[in-house]
Formats: sequence, structure tokens, C-alpha cells
Amino acid sequence: MQKYIVVTGGTKGIGRAIVDRFAAEGFHIITCARHEQDLKKLKLEIERDFTFSKVFYQAVDVGQEGEIKRFLEYIKTLKVKIDVLVNNAGFFIPGMIHEESETVLREMINTNLYSAYDLTKGLVGDMIKRRDGHIFTICSTASVTAYTNGGSYCIAKHALYGMTRVLREELKEHGIRVTAVLPGATFTASWEGVDLPKDRFMKPEDVAQAIFTAHCLSKNTVIEELLLRPQLGDI
Repeated sequence: MQKYIVVTGGTKGIGRAIVDRFAAEGFHIITCARHEQDLKKLKLEIERDFTFSKVFYQAVDVGQEGEIKRFLEYIKTLKVKIDVLVNNAGFFIPGMIHEESETVLREMINTNLYSAYDLTKGLVGDMIKRRDGHIFTICSTASVTAYTNGGSYCIAKHALYGMTRVLREELKEHGIRVTAVLPGATFTASWEGVDLPKDRFMKPEDVAQAIFTAHCLSKNTVIEELLLRPQLGDI
């Protein structure tokens, strides 16, 4: 039976690595990102490299009001059951709380928290009816560690981690697995321009592999948290 995974922010970084890993196993992909051209390129490459996988997409800015609702409406037009949801979309603005702009926290909350909250609420009802599904939320080591230059990003990621823990408690009796993924520094666009060797970072493919492995366990077992750091520790 064909399986479907929803991944927000699926064109770059960890999101793209997750798309590649699940497509390699024959999953159909439903994804969103801000830029239509990036999504077209993703569809072309995935359907070329993984012939059993199809890509369905919509250009969406998850940080804007009403955009997640529009994405949910699109998903529902596909009339498929969602096996895996990965709340991945997010972004990082460095800075300290007492110095950053008053708009930064709202931007961080809208993109990093509300998008995951709204999308999960929109899809979890069908999972509950089926008593089946796996929800991954890409949190961060910033969800459990206070970084001096983390500012509002740390606040949003702490909240996202809290949401994921609450979901785990709510959904366990419904047979739905919930996993918080807390990656440390991963070599993605967020670190462009940093004067550090590439091998100081984790690979997005390693994060994706950890997620896929967690999903492949029997339904009797759930990995509640995946905490991953570079071998040499935080940056």
C-alpha cells in the first residue's frame, strides 16, 4: 500500500534530506516551501531519481497568517491518508533578547511554532480515527539549551519542544507515535558564511536517517526524543 509523508520546508537542508530518504523507500511526498521554482526542481529531481515516488507541492510561506490553512486545504484535495508528518519548516535570527527588534519573537513564533501547531491540528484528526500515524517535530538543541545569541529562536524552540511533549501524552492512547527531533549544528543554509570546516557540522542526511530509523520501529515502540549533536559538541 502506498504511503504518504508531509514535510514542511522540503526543498532545502534537513527537510530535503528527509524527502530524499523517504522517497528512496517509495513514499509519496507532500511538501511546501516559499519558492515555486525550488519546488518544481524538487519534484523533477525526486521523480527522476526515485521512480516510485511522486511529489505533490504548494508554494507556502508558513510564517504568514492563513498560509497553513491553504496548505491543509490543498492536502485534503489529494484525498490520501497521511502516514508521517514532519514539522520541519523554520528559520533562525541570531541575537540577544534585550537587543533584538520587537518583531523578532513574533516572527519566530509564527514560523517555528504556530505553523507546526496549526498543521498538526489539521491532520491529526484523521490519524486519530485510523489509530495510525507518526508525527515528527524538528525542534533543536536550542529547545533544551539556552544559547547567549539564541534570543527569540530559543524561546520559540523551547515552546515547540513543549508542544511536542504534550502531543506525545495526548496521542499515545490513540496509537499515534510522536517524536521530538533535537538536532545540533547541521550543515545547512542557516550556517552559510560561517568560518568553520564542514566536518565540524552534522550532515542533514544523518538527521534524516535517524528519523527514518525511528519510524521503522514496530508500533509497540516510540522514540520520544532524538537528540543529535556534532561529535565535537555544540558550536
